[in-house]
Amino acid sequence: MIRSMAVVLALAAGAALTLTAPAQAAPPGDKDVTAVMFEWSFASVARECTTTLGPAGYGYVQVSPPQEHIQGSQWWTSYQPVSYKIAGRLGDRAAFKNMIDTCHAAGVKVVADAVINHMSAGSGTGTGGSSYSKYDYPGLYSIHDLNNCTATISNYQDRFNVQECELVGLADLDTGEDYVRGKIAGYLNDLLSLGVDGFRIDAAKHMAASDLANIKSRLSNSNVYWKQEAIFGAGEAVSPSEYLGNGDVQEFRYARDLKRVFDNENLAYLKNYGEGWGYMSSGSSAVFVDNHDTERGGDTLSYKDGADYTLANVFMLAWPYGSPDIHSGYEWSDKDAGPPNVGTVNACWQDGWKCQHAWPEIKKMVAFRNTARGQAVTNWWDNGADAIAFGRGSKAYVAINHEPSTLTRTFQTSLASGTYCDVQSGRSVTVNDSGQFTATLGSNTALALHVDASTCS
Repeated sequence: MIRSMAVVLALAAGAALTLTAPAQAAPPGDKDVTAVMFEWSFASVARECTTTLGPAGYGYVQVSPPQEHIQGSQWWTSYQPVSYKIAGRLGDRAAFKNMIDTCHAAGVKVVADAVINHMSAGSGTGTGGSSYSKYDYPGLYSIHDLNNCTATISNYQDRFNVQECELVGLADLDTGEDYVRGKIAGYLNDLLSLGVDGFRIDAAKHMAASDLANIKSRLSNSNVYWKQEAIFGAGEAVSPSEYLGNGDVQEFRYARDLKRVFDNENLAYLKNYGEGWGYMSSGSSAVFVDNHDTERGGDTLSYKDGADYTLANVFMLAWPYGSPDIHSGYEWSDKDAGPPNVGTVNACWQDGWKCQHAWPEIKKMVAFRNTARGQAVTNWWDNGADAIAFGRGSKAYVAINHEPSTLTRTFQTSLASGTYCDVQSGRSVTVNDSGQFTATLGSNTALALHVDASTCS
């Protein structure tokens, strides 16, 4: 979403907890972690798939919207489309196709962020040369294809207002109209023809779930992975759970509550995190520590939170709830600022690129998660406060010390005896015949063992 959406949409979602069976659960395959490469150029993503994402075990990479959009340096211009040509600032059609093929060769599937609820505000010439004005996109949409309500959304307790009026003043498409549905499906089918494996549906809450179901039914692969942005808001008219029949839904409460727990509460409270907290079912939920909107809005943790942020990502990747997104963006002080070098990443940790997906503490947990897939939580331990540990059956074990002081103890696991590599510290750990090991964790550090990391290289 665009700027101001970070604030406006932080209020956008629904309160109902009624769950329906999802059309598709977690992303298919054995690897369910997505690296969200926010505002990375397609050429940079392609290289990163080869050098980092594939080798680390990421199953998916999510790329920013590829369609032509309004001109401007701000990041949110990517979320104001003016046509369905692949002609945004991040790369043209050839670069997009090359990125998909390169990522596939590295074993990484591609999710495209799809902006289909609305078009632009204002008028001008798009990044691909298309002329446009609000409500008139020549050769694509005219005033007759937009919703009749031209007021800005102002009442999230009113379904009509949320789904028929304009999100922060953007031209709202009438997704109940057959022609509009056909054009949107045509765009998504074009992306599928290039090899895209799934879609993140931006601003899904602002379209009726039935409209999205109709559009999805028109796709060449109607079972394609489908992740919908529908933000929870207590007492609101539109509930995220309404969208579960179409596919996965992003569970924003997960990220918000992690911030509260890490900032002000005890990690011990996370013992039943997920459905036990009233969230949507694990197999239908996409989860994250932060995304591009929430890090700017301050309602979740972000890279600016240091160890809290790192440990929250470690926990998310170790904990068997939902399908995790790892946000990977860039430093900002101006919330509107677009990507450094117009999206070109010459190297991680240069020019402001944060590359969270490649932070060793986070990257090493991707293989941990892949190894532990399908294993229940076992051997939970906590100190009643900010130190926790738990296993994932006989496959993996993690400990997190969020206390201000060092923690030394003997941990009980269900791991077989032997030597393991703590992928957090790079040190060897020996588990005895009783499944126990003794370790010391410094303040704000973690330890993580899994059966596919027996030696430290």
